[in-house]
Formats: sequence, C-alpha cells, structure tokens
Amino acid sequence: MAAQTSTTPQDPVKQFSVFAENRVGRLYDLTSLLKKHNVHIMAITVLDTTDSSIIRIIVDDPDKARELMVSNDFPYAECSILAVEFGDESELSDALAALLEAEINIHYVYSFIRRPAERSALAINTEDPDTAAQALANRGFKVLQQSDISR
Repeated sequence: MAAQTSTTPQDPVKQFSVFAENRVGRLYDLTSLLKKHNVHIMAITVLDTTDSSIIRIIVDDPDKARELMVSNDFPYAECSILAVEFGDESELSDALAALLEAEINIHYVYSFIRRPAERSALAINTEDPDTAAQALANRGFKVLQQSDISR
C-alpha cells in the first residue's frame, strides 16, 4: 500500500471531456495540437458512439489545453477527477475495497499513460469524490493534485 497519505486535494486534477465527431483523424488532430504546444497528455480514454466520440484527457497544463481547445473549435466539458497513485497493480483491489466500504459508486476508471514520478495512477470518477478521496487516504493511498502531475 502507498505509504503517503493525503486528504481531499485542494488543487484537484482536471479532466477534459472533448466532444469530437466520429471521423478518421480527429483524435490525431487533438493530440497533435496539444503536442505542438508542449501540452502533455498524462491519461486518456475514448468513448465511441455511432456519430461522435468523447475523448477524456488529463494533461499537465490544463490552462494551456483549455486555451487551445477554445481557439481550435474542440468543444469540451471540464471537471475535477480523483487521481490515485499506486505502487503497483496489486494495490488496485485494496483501493476498490476502500471505495466499497465507503459505499462509493464508481462511474468509470482509466489509467495514466505516464507520470513524472514514474508511479502508476488511475483516474477515478465517482458519485462522491470528497468521500472517495477520504476513504482512499484513510487506507494510505495518495490522492494526487494537479501539481503532482504537471511537469
């Protein structure tokens, strides 16, 4: 289990849900735009539907990403999301047990591609992020802040 304990982040990790038409190259367009402006994608998942996709991303520079998406016609929604650090994959069941004991419903989960600290992390969207963060912290998990993932 992670040795470092944290409470609810005061600088929560920002997630962007980018709405894109379901056509060849649109994901490339977004990722290339961010790369060109030195915004690093730290975590990503894509929900595909018939007509459109929702691209969920966590980046190291949310302010710059927000500016780029507005100026390049990428409609998006923004929210805070829990990001939890793991030493290794064996800790996943312990984190899920903490959320189960707190009776927290999980809407979705996805993993980080890479973190500056070289440790694994998951993005977790829950119905009650404050209680979820406290439950995880009480079990010794580090709940990350945006500054923890920024380069």
